[in-house]
Amino acid sequence: MASLMATLFPPAPFFLSKVRCNVKKISLHGSSKVHRLLVEAVVASLHEAFSENRQADKVLEKLFKQHRQWGARDRKFVAESFYECVRWWRKYWHLLREEPSTERAPLFRLWAMHWLITGNELPDWLEFSNIDKSEILMAEKSHLPTAIAQSVPDWLDQRGQEELGSRWPNILQALNQKAPVDLRTNTLKCTREELRQHLLKEEVETDLIQDVPTALTLRERRNIFTLSSFRSGFFEVQDRASQKVATLLEVEPGFKVIDACAGAGGKSLHLAALMKNKGKLIAMDIYEWKLKELRERASRNGVDVIETRLIDSTKAIKRLAGIADRVLLDVPCSGLGVFRRIPDKKWKLSADEIARLQVLQKELLLSYCDMTRVGGKMVYATCSILPSENEKQVQWFLQEKGQQWTLEEELRVDPDEGRGDGFFAARFLRKS
Repeated sequence: MASLMATLFPPAPFFLSKVRCNVKKISLHGSSKVHRLLVEAVVASLHEAFSENRQADKVLEKLFKQHRQWGARDRKFVAESFYECVRWWRKYWHLLREEPSTERAPLFRLWAMHWLITGNELPDWLEFSNIDKSEILMAEKSHLPTAIAQSVPDWLDQRGQEELGSRWPNILQALNQKAPVDLRTNTLKCTREELRQHLLKEEVETDLIQDVPTALTLRERRNIFTLSSFRSGFFEVQDRASQKVATLLEVEPGFKVIDACAGAGGKSLHLAALMKNKGKLIAMDIYEWKLKELRERASRNGVDVIETRLIDSTKAIKRLAGIADRVLLDVPCSGLGVFRRIPDKKWKLSADEIARLQVLQKELLLSYCDMTRVGGKMVYATCSILPSENEKQVQWFLQEKGQQWTLEEELRVDPDEGRGDGFFAARFLRKS
């Protein structure tokens, strides 16, 4: 992993400690007019993400906290430019005919690739004096190898071809689209239509997602975490495909449910709503900070049936043997299904890491399944699109535990089947 990162992202000195802005609000007038300080911010963020191996979303979160005076259009410009440069990292460097770099001057040219390819004119800045627009656009339209054209590592393109065959090209193309912003209605506080009306009063327009009864999608991307409806707990941000997972578990009010890999609790909160906030839901994770965030979200959502438990030893799991009506295993995975939402993940993943995760998935299946009572059900879920993490793990589990368990239903959502993420889930019934 370290050698891969060193190859793709060679180290460089930190060249921009903080982008400073003394004006109260920057405003962009027209798509081709660019404020230099905003481009400086994009360049600094790319440096931080790649040279320091930081998560892209955390880089932007810190940047926007430092510059609360920026307007919505300025934040949008920075975020979209940054994410598109991350997404098309390999392709843009290829078009520049340069090796990847995290130094200031090359990163300015990388941003220039994004700006030109999206149909804009470059500012008359010294950094762009040697860039030939016609040459770049001609190269962009030429035939490129798939891994370069779709901007993924060679090993990942090969892995996708091997596991997904003819489905891979369409899926790969879909993974490079911009992710929509989907909301899940908190049905403990309002209906989906009531949520739409609340949002409309706050000047936020949404569309229904027909096959997911709790889901809305924003017509225009904006910061929704400052809205009164969010602070009141009327909704959570959750992808439409992800919203199908909790439903598959078939919970009912009064059940005892365990979310064994809860993280920050998006699916735990959904399960609590499906249970009508009646019963008991034990949300478990190995990270206390994630459970703390879950408790805060549960309070905002009006959920009081969730009990958080830290997994600090194997005893934490053994103590719960046979007690749950339902168990959700949303296991650690490669995350290929959410690449358009987390584009930097494809540059940090490796074949060795996928192999490690597959071993971990099997260990979790074998040890955590025992928390389900006889007659209860368990859902195994990933945000991966690889059969080796999904269907093949299901087959392996049935070979190991087929006398005790039976497969009831599988759900697979590929990212090219709509605008949602890629997800997989399988529901098992414990027979004995």
